[in-house]
Amino acid sequence: MGGDFAPQAAVIAALESLKKNEALGIILVGNQNVLEALLHLESDKGNAESLDSSTLSEGGFSPSASTSLSSDYQALYTTFRNDGRLVIHHAPEVVLMSDRPSRALRKKQNSSMAVALQLVRDGVAGGCVSAGNTGALMLLGRSMLGMCPGIDRPAITKKLPSPKGSCYVLDLGANVDSTAEHLYQFSLMGSILVEAMEGVDRPRVALINVGEEEIKGSEQVRLASRMLAECKGVNYVGYIEGGDLFNGVADVVVCDGFVGNVALKTGEGVAKLLHQSILQVFDGHWYTRLLGKLMMPLFKRLLKSIDPSRHNGALFIGLQGVVVKSHGNADAKAFSYAIVQAVEEVERKIPDMINSRLDELLF
Repeated sequence: MGGDFAPQAAVIAALESLKKNEALGIILVGNQNVLEALLHLESDKGNAESLDSSTLSEGGFSPSASTSLSSDYQALYTTFRNDGRLVIHHAPEVVLMSDRPSRALRKKQNSSMAVALQLVRDGVAGGCVSAGNTGALMLLGRSMLGMCPGIDRPAITKKLPSPKGSCYVLDLGANVDSTAEHLYQFSLMGSILVEAMEGVDRPRVALINVGEEEIKGSEQVRLASRMLAECKGVNYVGYIEGGDLFNGVADVVVCDGFVGNVALKTGEGVAKLLHQSILQVFDGHWYTRLLGKLMMPLFKRLLKSIDPSRHNGALFIGLQGVVVKSHGNADAKAFSYAIVQAVEEVERKIPDMINSRLDELLF
């Protein structure tokens, strides 16, 4: 029920994902009346609570939630409901984007976000995907799923493209005031994640800094650097600057959540600018349009590789369960990539692997 295009984006993404993956099952967690109105179904849950328009619109929640989907999607829902692969699980409350995380934890235990995490905790679901309030998702995740031993805070991480493959960056917004110990822990978890996901032996780990010289940077970054240099279990390669983020010089790039979130959003903005600029260049005159038609197959591959929606879905690493955060402004296409990310994390049992390797590195 969270995100700029909720719940339409999540429902459509779920239906499309089920079409593509026959082994997948999805639980739609949210207000049953709203979801069934979206699917143009008659509610069979008499006590399902409706959300009035003022509640829906507060905090950016879309008041158009009752708009029905097309008959094709309604038919898909019926098919997947009948074979047991798609289930609606009623949750009467919504964590709004304007809610303080502490309030969500204290007052909204029946929210769609909290109930979805409870299903993961209880083993009913393998993972949770949400486009909702990031701070609330972190706090509820810590409370309901618990942390990996030796880890103080979860971090948000995702894979970013580079000319030499990819790199994982963390933290991307969960912690804006990370200590040196937190950065050290993020480095350990990032290294383990890349080993598991990419099969890289001893991934290169770097810290983002304002320069490559050891004397530069904040006190916590310099202290984290010394801690990593002394850790034999991590292949620490030193500092990198923001311009090296997409150059493939490291497999894991570590920073606090403030820096990481700004870097991520800046990169996505540049990708969108590049996309628009390429289209504008070939839309000026008849000869540029002709040239564009000849070159468009090449540009389509380029634009596809940098399309931010294709890289949607960031893992909350450090929790005792799979939790994937989608962009709040994700449409159905982007949200479906977050679902794919969650499936991969569940299949590879990432939390279990991190737990096991942390035992070797920390204890």
